[in-house]
Amino acid sequence: MTDGALESFEAHRPSMIAIAYRMLGSVAEAEDIVQEAWLRWEAAGREDVRSDRAFLSTVVTRLCLDRLKSAQVTREQYVGPWLPEPVRTDTQVDSESISLAFLVLLESLSPVERAVYLLHEVFGYSHSEVAEMVGKEEAACRQILHRARDHIRTRRPRFAPSKESHERLVTGFMSACLSGDLEGLKNLLAHDVTSWADGGGKVRGASRNPVHGADAVARLFLGIMKKAPAGIVPEFAEVNGWPGLVLRWNGAVFDVISFETDGAHIHAIRSVLNPDKLARI
Repeated sequence: MTDGALESFEAHRPSMIAIAYRMLGSVAEAEDIVQEAWLRWEAAGREDVRSDRAFLSTVVTRLCLDRLKSAQVTREQYVGPWLPEPVRTDTQVDSESISLAFLVLLESLSPVERAVYLLHEVFGYSHSEVAEMVGKEEAACRQILHRARDHIRTRRPRFAPSKESHERLVTGFMSACLSGDLEGLKNLLAHDVTSWADGGGKVRGASRNPVHGADAVARLFLGIMKKAPAGIVPEFAEVNGWPGLVLRWNGAVFDVISFETDGAHIHAIRSVLNPDKLARI
Protein backbone atom coordinates (compact mmCIF):
# COMPACT_ATOMS: atom_id res chain seq x y z
CA MET A 1 0.00 0.00 0.00
CA THR A 2 1.56 3.29 -1.11
CA ASP A 3 1.36 6.55 0.82
CA GLY A 4 -0.73 7.98 -2.01
CA ALA A 5 -3.28 5.18 -1.77
CA LEU A 6 -3.54 5.64 2.00
CA GLU A 7 -3.97 9.40 1.62
CA SER A 8 -6.66 8.90 -1.02
CA PHE A 9 -8.58 6.49 1.21
CA GLU A 10 -8.46 8.90 4.14
CA ALA A 11 -9.53 11.78 1.91
CA HIS A 12 -12.62 9.80 0.87
CA ARG A 13 -13.39 8.47 4.37
CA PRO A 14 -15.96 11.22 5.21
CA SER A 15 -17.97 10.55 2.06
CA MET A 16 -17.85 6.79 2.66
CA ILE A 17 -19.11 7.26 6.23
CA ALA A 18 -21.83 9.59 4.89
CA ILE A 19 -23.08 7.01 2.39
CA ALA A 20 -22.95 4.10 4.85
CA TYR A 21 -24.64 6.02 7.67
CA ARG A 22 -27.54 7.09 5.47
CA MET A 23 -27.87 3.56 4.11
CA LEU A 24 -27.74 1.80 7.49
CA GLY A 25 -28.84 4.39 10.05
CA SER A 26 -25.98 3.40 12.34
CA VAL A 27 -22.64 5.10 12.92
CA ALA A 28 -21.16 1.91 14.37
CA GLU A 29 -22.17 -0.12 11.32
CA ALA A 30 -20.99 2.64 8.98
CA GLU A 31 -17.56 2.52 10.59
CA ASP A 32 -17.50 -1.27 10.22
CA ILE A 33 -18.35 -0.93 6.54
CA VAL A 34 -15.55 1.59 5.95
CA GLN A 35 -13.09 -0.71 7.73
CA GLU A 36 -14.13 -3.53 5.41
CA ALA A 37 -13.75 -1.15 2.45
CA TRP A 38 -10.19 -0.49 3.61
CA LEU A 39 -9.41 -4.22 3.38
CA ARG A 40 -10.85 -4.30 -0.16
CA TRP A 41 -8.84 -1.16 -1.01
CA GLU A 42 -5.62 -2.77 0.26
CA ALA A 43 -6.24 -5.87 -1.82
CA ALA A 44 -7.17 -4.02 -5.03
CA GLY A 45 -4.64 -3.70 -7.81
CA ARG A 46 -4.04 0.00 -8.41
CA GLU A 47 -4.02 -0.55 -12.17
CA ASP A 48 -7.65 -1.73 -11.93
CA VAL A 49 -8.89 1.45 -10.21
CA ARG A 50 -9.89 4.15 -12.71
CA SER A 51 -11.43 6.47 -10.11
CA ASP A 52 -10.69 6.21 -6.40
CA ARG A 53 -13.97 7.92 -5.47
CA ALA A 54 -16.09 5.69 -7.68
CA PHE A 55 -14.29 2.52 -6.59
CA LEU A 56 -14.63 3.24 -2.87
CA SER A 57 -18.24 4.38 -3.16
CA THR A 58 -19.09 1.21 -5.08
CA VAL A 59 -17.45 -1.00 -2.46
CA VAL A 60 -19.26 0.79 0.37
CA THR A 61 -22.61 0.68 -1.42
CA ARG A 62 -22.42 -3.05 -2.13
CA LEU A 63 -21.26 -3.83 1.41
CA CYS A 64 -24.22 -1.84 2.73
CA LEU A 65 -26.64 -3.71 0.47
CA ASP A 66 -25.28 -7.01 1.77
CA ARG A 67 -25.55 -5.77 5.36
CA LEU A 68 -29.15 -4.66 4.88
CA LYS A 69 -30.16 -8.05 3.49
CA SER A 70 -28.67 -9.84 6.48
CA ALA A 71 -30.16 -7.29 8.91
CA GLN A 72 -33.76 -7.72 7.74
CA VAL A 73 -34.59 -10.49 10.23
CA THR A 74 -32.95 -8.56 13.07
CA ARG A 75 -35.00 -5.45 12.27
CA GLU A 76 -38.20 -7.51 12.14
CA GLN A 77 -37.48 -8.96 15.59
CA TYR A 78 -36.53 -5.60 17.13
CA VAL A 79 -38.50 -4.77 20.28
CA GLY A 80 -40.60 -1.63 19.77
CA PRO A 81 -40.00 1.07 17.15
CA TRP A 82 -36.61 0.99 15.42
CA LEU A 83 -35.04 4.43 14.98
CA PRO A 84 -31.70 5.34 13.41
CA GLU A 85 -28.74 5.98 15.67
CA PRO A 86 -28.63 9.76 16.30
CA VAL A 87 -25.51 11.83 15.68
CA ARG A 88 -24.49 15.27 16.83
CA THR A 89 -23.87 17.54 13.87
CA ASP A 90 -21.96 20.55 15.08
CA THR A 91 -20.36 21.03 11.67
CA GLN A 92 -21.94 22.07 8.37
CA VAL A 93 -24.07 19.23 6.98
CA ASP A 94 -27.00 18.77 4.63
CA SER A 95 -29.70 19.03 7.29
CA GLU A 96 -32.44 17.49 5.16
CA SER A 97 -30.51 14.40 4.05
CA ILE A 98 -29.34 13.52 7.55
CA SER A 99 -32.42 14.35 9.61
CA LEU A 100 -33.86 11.49 11.64
CA ALA A 101 -37.19 11.98 9.86
CA PHE A 102 -35.52 11.49 6.46
CA LEU A 103 -33.54 8.45 7.62
CA VAL A 104 -36.75 6.88 8.94
CA LEU A 105 -38.39 7.56 5.58
CA LEU A 106 -35.50 5.84 3.79
CA GLU A 107 -36.26 2.74 5.86
CA SER A 108 -39.52 2.38 3.92
CA LEU A 109 -37.57 1.93 0.65
CA SER A 110 -36.07 -1.36 -0.42
CA PRO A 111 -32.27 -1.54 -0.01
CA VAL A 112 -31.66 -1.06 -3.75
CA GLU A 113 -34.16 1.82 -3.95
CA ARG A 114 -32.42 3.46 -1.01
CA ALA A 115 -29.00 3.09 -2.60
CA VAL A 116 -30.09 4.41 -6.00
CA TYR A 117 -31.95 7.35 -4.47
CA LEU A 118 -29.12 8.38 -2.15
CA LEU A 119 -26.34 8.00 -4.69
CA HIS A 120 -28.14 10.08 -7.32
CA GLU A 121 -30.21 12.57 -5.33
CA VAL A 122 -27.95 13.19 -2.32
CA PHE A 123 -24.44 12.39 -3.50
CA GLY A 124 -24.79 13.51 -7.11
CA TYR A 125 -23.64 10.44 -9.02
CA SER A 126 -24.76 10.10 -12.64
CA HIS A 127 -27.24 7.45 -13.76
CA SER A 128 -24.45 5.41 -15.37
CA GLU A 129 -22.28 5.61 -12.24
CA VAL A 130 -25.17 4.54 -10.01
CA ALA A 131 -25.95 1.61 -12.31
CA GLU A 132 -22.37 0.37 -12.05
CA MET A 133 -22.34 0.82 -8.27
CA VAL A 134 -25.45 -1.26 -7.65
CA GLY A 135 -24.76 -3.76 -10.44
CA LYS A 136 -27.85 -3.10 -12.55
CA GLU A 137 -28.68 -1.80 -16.02
CA GLU A 138 -28.96 1.97 -16.30
CA ALA A 139 -32.54 1.78 -17.60
CA ALA A 140 -33.54 -0.33 -14.60
CA CYS A 141 -31.89 2.15 -12.24
CA ARG A 142 -33.82 5.02 -13.79
CA GLN A 143 -37.08 3.16 -13.10
CA ILE A 144 -35.97 2.39 -9.54
CA LEU A 145 -35.11 6.06 -9.00
CA HIS A 146 -38.50 7.14 -10.35
CA ARG A 147 -40.30 4.85 -7.89
CA ALA A 148 -38.13 5.98 -5.00
CA ARG A 149 -38.65 9.67 -5.83
CA ASP A 150 -42.42 9.21 -5.92
CA HIS A 151 -42.35 7.34 -2.63
CA ILE A 152 -40.25 10.01 -0.91
CA ARG A 153 -42.23 12.89 -2.43
CA THR A 154 -45.60 11.62 -1.21
CA ARG A 155 -44.37 10.93 2.32
CA ARG A 156 -41.89 13.72 2.94
CA PRO A 157 -43.07 16.54 5.24
CA ARG A 158 -44.57 19.42 3.29
CA PHE A 159 -43.14 22.02 5.64
CA ALA A 160 -39.63 23.46 5.73
CA PRO A 161 -39.17 25.46 8.94
CA SER A 162 -36.24 27.72 9.68
CA LYS A 163 -33.82 26.43 12.27
CA GLU A 164 -34.67 29.45 14.44
CA SER A 165 -38.40 28.67 14.56
CA HIS A 166 -37.64 24.98 15.05
CA GLU A 167 -35.32 25.79 17.96
CA ARG A 168 -37.95 28.00 19.61
CA LEU A 169 -40.37 25.07 19.63
CA VAL A 170 -37.76 22.72 21.10
CA THR A 171 -36.94 25.27 23.80
CA GLY A 172 -40.64 25.75 24.56
CA PHE A 173 -41.16 22.00 24.70
CA MET A 174 -38.43 21.52 27.30
CA SER A 175 -39.61 24.50 29.36
CA ALA A 176 -43.19 23.20 29.44
CA CYS A 177 -42.01 19.71 30.41
CA LEU A 178 -39.85 21.04 33.24
CA SER A 179 -42.62 23.29 34.60
CA GLY A 180 -45.38 20.70 34.19
CA ASP A 181 -47.42 23.03 31.97
CA LEU A 182 -49.90 20.69 30.26
CA GLU A 183 -51.82 23.33 28.31
CA GLY A 184 -48.64 25.13 27.31
CA LEU A 185 -47.18 21.88 26.04
CA LYS A 186 -50.33 20.94 24.13
CA ASN A 187 -50.29 24.35 22.43
CA LEU A 188 -46.85 23.54 21.00
CA LEU A 189 -47.99 20.23 19.54
CA ALA A 190 -49.89 19.64 16.31
CA HIS A 191 -53.23 17.94 16.91
CA ASP A 192 -52.00 14.85 15.04
CA VAL A 193 -48.51 14.74 16.58
CA THR A 194 -46.91 11.31 16.98
CA SER A 195 -44.21 10.25 19.42
CA TRP A 196 -41.93 7.22 19.01
CA ALA A 197 -39.50 5.83 21.60
CA ASP A 198 -36.69 3.42 20.69
CA GLY A 199 -35.62 1.55 23.80
CA GLY A 200 -34.73 -1.65 21.99
CA GLY A 201 -36.33 -3.66 24.79
CA LYS A 202 -33.52 -2.51 27.09
CA VAL A 203 -35.12 0.51 28.75
CA ARG A 204 -37.88 0.05 31.28
CA GLY A 205 -40.87 2.26 30.64
CA ALA A 206 -40.07 3.04 27.00
CA SER A 207 -43.31 2.84 25.04
CA ARG A 208 -43.29 -0.01 22.53
CA ASN A 209 -46.01 1.60 20.44
CA PRO A 210 -46.29 5.08 18.92
CA VAL A 211 -48.37 7.59 20.87
CA HIS A 212 -50.72 9.80 18.83
CA GLY A 213 -52.44 13.12 19.48
CA ALA A 214 -51.51 16.31 21.32
CA ASP A 215 -53.21 15.45 24.61
CA ALA A 216 -51.80 11.91 24.81
CA VAL A 217 -48.28 12.99 23.84
CA ALA A 218 -48.27 15.94 26.25
CA ARG A 219 -49.44 13.73 29.13
CA LEU A 220 -46.87 11.11 28.18
CA PHE A 221 -43.94 13.50 28.48
CA LEU A 222 -45.21 15.19 31.63
CA GLY A 223 -45.66 11.74 33.16
CA ILE A 224 -42.12 10.82 32.19
CA MET A 225 -40.78 13.99 33.80
CA LYS A 226 -42.67 13.30 37.04
CA LYS A 227 -41.19 9.81 37.29
CA ALA A 228 -37.71 10.82 36.18
CA PRO A 229 -34.93 10.68 38.78
CA ALA A 230 -33.60 13.92 40.22
CA GLY A 231 -30.56 15.43 38.57
CA ILE A 232 -31.55 15.13 34.91
CA VAL A 233 -29.67 17.71 32.86
CA PRO A 234 -31.21 18.74 29.52
CA GLU A 235 -28.81 19.97 26.87
CA PHE A 236 -29.84 21.70 23.66
CA ALA A 237 -27.80 20.29 20.80
CA GLU A 238 -27.89 19.92 17.04
CA VAL A 239 -28.99 16.35 16.37
CA ASN A 240 -28.92 15.05 12.80
CA GLY A 241 -28.80 18.56 11.41
CA TRP A 242 -31.59 20.08 13.53
CA PRO A 243 -31.93 21.50 17.07
CA GLY A 244 -32.83 18.72 19.48
CA LEU A 245 -32.37 17.61 23.07
CA VAL A 246 -29.76 15.47 24.78
CA LEU A 247 -30.73 14.36 28.30
CA ARG A 248 -28.05 13.36 30.78
CA TRP A 249 -28.22 11.73 34.18
CA ASN A 250 -25.15 11.31 36.36
CA GLY A 251 -23.12 12.62 33.44
CA ALA A 252 -24.22 9.91 31.00
CA VAL A 253 -26.52 10.39 28.00
CA PHE A 254 -29.72 8.38 28.42
CA ASP A 255 -32.04 9.99 25.85
CA VAL A 256 -31.69 11.90 22.60
CA ILE A 257 -34.85 13.55 21.30
CA SER A 258 -35.34 14.86 17.78
CA PHE A 259 -38.30 16.87 16.55
CA GLU A 260 -40.14 17.37 13.29
CA THR A 261 -41.81 20.78 13.11
CA ASP A 262 -43.41 23.19 10.68
CA GLY A 263 -42.12 26.25 12.52
CA ALA A 264 -45.42 26.71 14.38
CA HIS A 265 -46.11 23.27 15.87
CA ILE A 266 -44.32 20.01 16.60
CA HIS A 267 -45.55 17.20 14.34
CA ALA A 268 -43.29 14.32 15.39
CA ILE A 269 -41.05 13.45 18.33
CA ARG A 270 -38.48 10.65 18.19
CA SER A 271 -36.72 9.56 21.39
CA VAL A 272 -33.73 7.25 21.20
CA LEU A 273 -33.16 5.57 24.57
CA ASN A 274 -31.47 2.34 23.51
CA PRO A 275 -28.04 2.65 25.19
CA ASP A 276 -26.38 0.83 22.30
CA LYS A 277 -27.29 3.77 20.06
CA LEU A 278 -26.07 6.51 22.40
CA ALA A 279 -22.42 5.56 22.86
CA ARG A 280 -21.19 8.15 20.35
CA ILE A 281 -23.26 11.13 21.52
